[in-house]
Amino acid sequence: MQTQATSAIYQPNPSVLFETARDTLLAPYSLDDHALDHVFGDIMTHDVDYADLYFQYSRSEGWTLEEGIVKSGSFNIDQGVGVRAVSGEKTAFAYSDDISLPALKQAADATRAIARHGGSRQIGVVQQHHGRGLYLPHDPIASLTDSDKIELLERIEGYARALDPRVTQVIAHLAAEYEVVMVARHDGVRAADVRPLVRLSIQVIVEEAGKREQGSAGGGGRFDYAYFNDAILRDYAAKAVHQAVINLSARPAPAGEMTVVLGAGWPGILLHEAIGHGLEGDFNRKGSSAFSGRIGEKVAATGVTVVDDGTLHQRRGSLNVDDEGNPTQCTMLIENGILRGYLQDSLNARLMDVPVTGNGRRESYAHIPMPRMTNTYMLSGDKTRDEIIASVKHGIYAANFGGGQVDITSGKFVFSAAEAYMIEDGKITYPVKGATLIGNGPDVLTRVTMIGNDMELDPGVGTCGKEGQSVPVGVGQPTLRIDGGLTVGGTA
Repeated sequence: MQTQATSAIYQPNPSVLFETARDTLLAPYSLDDHALDHVFGDIMTHDVDYADLYFQYSRSEGWTLEEGIVKSGSFNIDQGVGVRAVSGEKTAFAYSDDISLPALKQAADATRAIARHGGSRQIGVVQQHHGRGLYLPHDPIASLTDSDKIELLERIEGYARALDPRVTQVIAHLAAEYEVVMVARHDGVRAADVRPLVRLSIQVIVEEAGKREQGSAGGGGRFDYAYFNDAILRDYAAKAVHQAVINLSARPAPAGEMTVVLGAGWPGILLHEAIGHGLEGDFNRKGSSAFSGRIGEKVAATGVTVVDDGTLHQRRGSLNVDDEGNPTQCTMLIENGILRGYLQDSLNARLMDVPVTGNGRRESYAHIPMPRMTNTYMLSGDKTRDEIIASVKHGIYAANFGGGQVDITSGKFVFSAAEAYMIEDGKITYPVKGATLIGNGPDVLTRVTMIGNDMELDPGVGTCGKEGQSVPVGVGQPTLRIDGGLTVGGTA
């Protein structure tokens, strides 16, 4: 996997995105640039620093197969517009599910209350931001018939049951979203995007001698259902069954502070939660992050380099433009242990007098944007996984993670390991269960002693929550050895 921002491999005509957005969002309500300028004129009669309109149309569906039958299904259509005006640190926001000129003007009137004083501001000349071409503007919901979607779920269930007779239950879930967005800003910028997103997950339960364990797997990204071919389905099924079967023979995890080896890929969720949130601009502007005011300081071990990259092709966390109309980019956060920067949206970038990084994100038109991660990962080092395992006298290898939580201000976190093993005398000896990892994010960064050459991104399953908003994200890392600073909570 390339670890630097790369040029787009897809080159859809940028005008296609604008035409799709206009036809979907504006044309049904007879809106055009002239009408939008009138709305901005109403907002800018008072002294505001920034204003934007965020139009969104989305269709989403979900299918769940359990015990061989479709137990639930959902389909949703939503559309609306959010109107925002910013004056200094104050933000006024109004939204409506009615995309019409009267509704826009009513929302604009509601935002003017934050103005510092009367005045007039010039409206910018309309200019299109073309962004990137990271994924094709396909509608994944239309890529398969309903019967084919059910058959896909039945196939992955069949693959899982065929792998081991101890499999007693399989739950498979398929989901897709087709989203069209357009951002119009007071400075004349117009940006549009058509965002496909799919995800397939499987959970299996195995039983032996009255003992039950579970395992899960899955993945997805910004493409359509054609991605889920038989090879992918078999891989997901094998990983879920493997995890469940391993846990059947797992012993209770030991407790105490010890060396921990984190696996490549999805365990990067620890990096995301314990470190990534602390590098978002709003927390640092307000001084509530453990990384506030530390640009240029050594905050991690030598060799630790962390980036946030919204430009990776077809990845779940990637965007052609962010939700403020700015192209995404690859942002260096930590370089060889030195803190280099934060993730910025337009408001925090302006107040901190730094460039925007294309990380302004929102859950929907009914939410205000804020600095959010896209795909956050640590770059590879020079050690093999086997070398790292062999270097550990006594410790835990956390191959896969479950859930966790973190306190942004202190950096303290707790994570549960979904699949873990004991390491004794440089060898993986037996699986353990019930292991939780307890530590402090900024402190853990300084205790990384070996970095693998096997950087891997997660399979495309991450969703990040912040202040009540959820957005799709990606994580990743190579195998890491961490000495000290991590307490393993176990039951042995």
